[in-house]
Order: sequence, then C-alpha cells, then structure tokens
Amino acid sequence: METDVVVALMGLLGTAIGSVGGVFASNKLVNHRLNRLEAKMDKHNNFIERLTVVEQRSKSNTHRLDELEHTH
Repeated sequence: METDVVVALMGLLGTAIGSVGGVFASNKLVNHRLNRLEAKMDKHNNFIERLTVVEQRSKSNTHRLDELEHTH
C-alpha cells in the first residue's frame, strides 16, 4: 500500500509542477503581448497629438488665406 501512496504523491507533484509551469509560461506571454500593445498605443497617441497640431495649423493657415483674399 505504501507504493501506491508514493506513486500517487509523485503524480500529484508532477501535475502541480506542470500546472504552475503552465501558469508562469502563460503569464510571461500575456506580459509580452501587453508590452507590445502598450508600445502600439503610445505610437497611436503620438500620432493623434501630431494630427491635432496639423489641424490647428491648417485652420490658422485657412484663416490667414481668407484674410489675404479679402484684403486684395
């Protein structure tokens, strides 16, 4: 009967180690993907900020052109 208990405990230990290893591997992959997503979001946010500046300049230039057209 002792061998049955030892075999069962070894199986339990192997299963536990495999499960913990799987959780760590999955966590590592999720962190990697999250970091990539954060980098993409930073690029996107930078693009939005630059686009806002371009829109403001375009509006200013349009206003200046309108003033020049009305003065001539």
